[in-house]
This record gives sequence, structure tokens and C-alpha cells, in this order.
Amino acid sequence: MSVLVVGSTALDSIKTPKAENPRLLGGSASHAAVAASFFAPVKLVGVVGDDFPRPYVQLYERHGIDLAGLQRVTGQTFHWAGEYEVNMNNRRTLTTELGVFADFNPVLPDAYRRTPYVLLANIAPSLQSHVLDQMQRPRFVIADTMDLWLNIALDDLLELLKRVDALVLNDSEARQLTGEDNVVVAARRIHQLGPRYVIVKKGEHGSLLSGPEGRFICPAYPLEKVVDPTGAGDSFVGGLIGCLATARGSVEKALRRGMVHGSVVASFCCEGFGLKRTTKVTRDEIEDRVARLQAMARI
Repeated sequence: MSVLVVGSTALDSIKTPKAENPRLLGGSASHAAVAASFFAPVKLVGVVGDDFPRPYVQLYERHGIDLAGLQRVTGQTFHWAGEYEVNMNNRRTLTTELGVFADFNPVLPDAYRRTPYVLLANIAPSLQSHVLDQMQRPRFVIADTMDLWLNIALDDLLELLKRVDALVLNDSEARQLTGEDNVVVAARRIHQLGPRYVIVKKGEHGSLLSGPEGRFICPAYPLEKVVDPTGAGDSFVGGLIGCLATARGSVEKALRRGMVHGSVVASFCCEGFGLKRTTKVTRDEIEDRVARLQAMARI
């Protein structure tokens, strides 16, 4: 089963207290697509400008990612620059240059419209709904979101939630969306908005799944050193849906397995700038770290 990933494709300039790396391959769709590609065939929908480096296209291709849906237009690729503090939990945006992304209109090639698994990575909810309008009966749809859309596009997001199977958001966004301080209660309120499954990301403290069969707590893989957490959340959800696309049987059990694999892929992401570490990982290394995480979490 293949996965459709729709989101931002960007050039990220990342600064930490120890290093600075300009114009790395980034964006929600890039991180998610690479993560999903370890488990399932991936189709990518995004937009880049004519300044987008050829080696980054080749990187997608090395991961077997179908690029028929990647629009290449005249102009500047979306560029984001950010700086992290020493603890890596806090960052500030230095520059946001939307470039060609400002007019992004995701148009799906005909071959993409029947893709069974759909990840609506972090873009405006109106664009996420526009993608679903073009799909033909997908088997499972996951939507990611962020606080920006809660602030400026809440009505569009609420309409989208009626159409998706799962919503992924972090704990502060869950509280903002529902007005509930307790994330367990917040997840239950989100179910009432539409999604049967809600996954709340809690950064280095793992994630929480709420679904028809109850709750599941997935730990984060503990790292001794974090180089750059940019894209970790997108890597998590990409690994999750890629794993889900290969599973059989219970959806909830597959989601739990996917969360563990997504957590591991996200840990690799944090060990290098941008996608530098993730793109060098092998499936065997992922499965080895999954086994270690399961052993650490076993009671």
C-alpha cells in the first residue's frame, strides 16, 4: 500500500549554539516523506522554486519517492531560518520567506487520487481539504496541524476534522483547540469534532494515542545528544503512516506499532541537522532501535 504525503517542501537555515547550517532540505512534506519511505512507497505533493538544488531532488529519488506531484515553478523556494537555545526545546524564527509556497495549490496527478493512505502534513487546513476533494475513497487519512492554524484558520480546521480518521497535534495545541488543560480530556473532546483517533505529541516525553479501544502511551527514544530537532514531529507522523500502510489486522494495533517506529525515526532525525542523519539510516538500524525501545518500555 502506498502513501500520499502533501505538505511544505522548503529550504531550512538552522542555527544552534554549536553550529549553523544554511539552506538544508526541509519542510513538513520532506521530513514525513523520507520517514514514510522506509516502510512503504511514497507519493509527494509540494512546490519548489527554480532555485531548488538538484541534489535534493536526487535525495528524494534515492528514497524511491514519486515526484510526479512535486510542482516546479519560477521563483524562490520557501525558506525558513530559525535559531535554537541551548536546551533545544526553545527556538525562535529568524526569517520566513514563503516564495512560491505562498501560491501553492496542490493538484494531484490522476495516479495519486486512489492512494489508500493519506498524510496531510502541516499546511493550511483549507489546502488539506482541497486535497481530500481530489481523493477517491482513501482508506485512512491522517492530518497534522499547528498553533498557527488554530489562530488564523480555526473554522477551516474544524471542517477538516469531520473528514479525517486521525489528527496529530502537540499537547499545547490540544489544549488550545479544546480549552482543556488535561490532554486526556482534550483528546476526548477532539473525538467529538470528528477524528476516531487522536495522537498527542509530547516531544521528548513521547506521545499519547486515544482511540475506540482506549489509550496507548508511546515513549520517545532516549538520546544522549540532540543535534537538531527540526522536523522530528514530521518524521514521527511520516514513520507512523508508512508503517500503518504495511500493516494488516486491527487499525489500532497498527497505529501503536506505527507510533513506536515513528518515534524511532524521529530520534534519528534529531541526531543530525535537517535530514542529514535520517537519509543515512537503514531499515535494519530502525528495527534495531525499535527493539531497544520496546525492551526499555517493557514491564
